[in-house]
Amino acid sequence: MATTPADIRIPTDLLPADGRFGAGPSKVRDAQVSALAAAARTPLGTSHRQEPVRSLVRRVRTGLADLFSLPDGYEVALGNGGSTAFWDVATFCLVRSRAQHAAFGEFGAKFATATSRAPFLETSTVVEAPAGTVAHCRPEDGVDVYAFPHNETSTGAVSPVERVAGSQAAGALTVVDGTSAAGGLGVDVAQTDAYYFAPQKSFGSDGGLWLALLSPDAVERAAQLEAERWVPEFLSLTTALTNSRQDQTLNTPAIATLLLMAEQIEWMLEQGGLEWTTARTAASAAHLYGWAESRPWATPFVTDPAERSNVVGTVDLDDAVPAADVLAALRANGVVDAFAYRKLGRNQLRVAMFPAIEPDDVAALTACVDFVVEQLG
Repeated sequence: MATTPADIRIPTDLLPADGRFGAGPSKVRDAQVSALAAAARTPLGTSHRQEPVRSLVRRVRTGLADLFSLPDGYEVALGNGGSTAFWDVATFCLVRSRAQHAAFGEFGAKFATATSRAPFLETSTVVEAPAGTVAHCRPEDGVDVYAFPHNETSTGAVSPVERVAGSQAAGALTVVDGTSAAGGLGVDVAQTDAYYFAPQKSFGSDGGLWLALLSPDAVERAAQLEAERWVPEFLSLTTALTNSRQDQTLNTPAIATLLLMAEQIEWMLEQGGLEWTTARTAASAAHLYGWAESRPWATPFVTDPAERSNVVGTVDLDDAVPAADVLAALRANGVVDAFAYRKLGRNQLRVAMFPAIEPDDVAALTACVDFVVEQLG
């Protein structure tokens, strides 16, 4: 028997072809890296105001419009700073007086904190649910933005994307964090006014960029509020839209991030778009949860099958099977980043199943875990 978990050697025939299962940054396909290498002299290292880089932004914007079958009048906007920055953008430019948030994990709660601390807004309503379950927004007088995550990356719980009853007629916007869902889960964008996300999950790119699919109502709300209150230029949604319509960003973007994302979007579309990507993630998830349910020392963390994510799967391990030991053995064999969210504090594996991750590799991962658990004895 191995002396330490890191001494365990998993048979090569059990190992996945690619051992990256991180929930973000996520696996980047070889073809994306090859495209990046081919761009070494242009557009890399050239002005982001010129056509080579603007054409990249155009590829991203038109590709997302196609991928999500964007409803008439909706626009694709982007800016620097990632989803964290978009929480502040939305706080300044989309919430008129009061927001209501559904918080059932780390990221929904962080957006709620942003609007609750804003001195120019009323205190937000926060509908909470324990980690591993889903909270749902509910009708409330005086609320002009309903906000929730589509997929809670920290827990592997997924929420339906639909407007609160009567909210649109009452003039309230629906703002959905799609960061770990976009590209891997189905969504009807017409059920939202801002469906925003970052590139480092299903899109196999680097962070530091936010993208948002915006309804005409969201665009109008931003214009109204920015005419009434001071908004830092970097957080101005109207400024971001003005630049996006010109296929550029307010300040210099990471060109490599744009290129990796453009390549990934076009790969998804070539394979069949969201219909293909969602079938692929569903196949991976069916195997992962079925495997967990069949092991006496493992169980899906999200108990309601309807609330289990197809892109980020969380599996609790029995106390007799320390996740830290399993992860150490996996890492020593090139299988990496299947660790639980740090603040959740559970004896748990968290497995990304984004479209770039082969379903066969998810199956291989579970075979590797079986082997390691047997070796740990």
